[in-house]
Amino acid sequence: MNAWVVIVGCMKRSVVVLGMLAGLAVSVFLFSSGPVVAQGGGTIIGEVRLTGEAPALKVLKVNKDSEVCGPEKTSEDLVVGPNKGLKWAVASLVDGKFPAPDAMKKATLDQSGCAFKPHVVLVPAGGSVDILNNDGILHNVHTYSTVNPSINKAQPKFKKVLTEKLDQPEAIQIRCDAHHWMSGWVVVADSPYYAVTDDTGSFKLDNVPAGKHKLQVWHETLGKQIKEVEVKTGETLKVAFDLKKD
Repeated sequence: MNAWVVIVGCMKRSVVVLGMLAGLAVSVFLFSSGPVVAQGGGTIIGEVRLTGEAPALKVLKVNKDSEVCGPEKTSEDLVVGPNKGLKWAVASLVDGKFPAPDAMKKATLDQSGCAFKPHVVLVPAGGSVDILNNDGILHNVHTYSTVNPSINKAQPKFKKVLTEKLDQPEAIQIRCDAHHWMSGWVVVADSPYYAVTDDTGSFKLDNVPAGKHKLQVWHETLGKQIKEVEVKTGETLKVAFDLKKD
């Protein structure tokens, strides 16, 4: 009789343990990050193009430190590629209903050959940008911001990195006071969904939540354009923007 009681008790305990394990498996399935990606997943593939004739690239004369900078530079304020695709345009979702971007994702802006590289760098709001000096000469970093504090700092050749934190979303022009032709942009984004166009004017936004959104394209010379888009789970939406030069 006692042995039977022991066996029954062990069986009961096994049932309880199996039940707990099954509940844990269900919890992992429901709350793991995998299903979230599957549920929210839509993709936006876009193209930004110039309407009208593409102007010739502007040539900028170098009058200082030519041994490092070279004799001249080409402006990147309006770079038109194949099929009139616009390089250096920024696409972003501007609904205002998304979580904050990952502020731990640090961006890098180099000063190399007396030019800002990349010409447009994207920084999440609340994040930081490392401004490098790989030229071995004196640069002076000067930003022209509206809602973020302006930066105006000398960066001699021995100071290889300046790290600056940017909290508020905006497009900020950055220049070098020591070399008048040097110009670039730091674009601070307030959502996790942003990208800069490549040589063909193309961009891609992954894992966009399903639903209707406002998709904005910004270009330093051609301004802004916003389109209403609808993203569906598991599908790819193709969007085209045509920007005109005044």
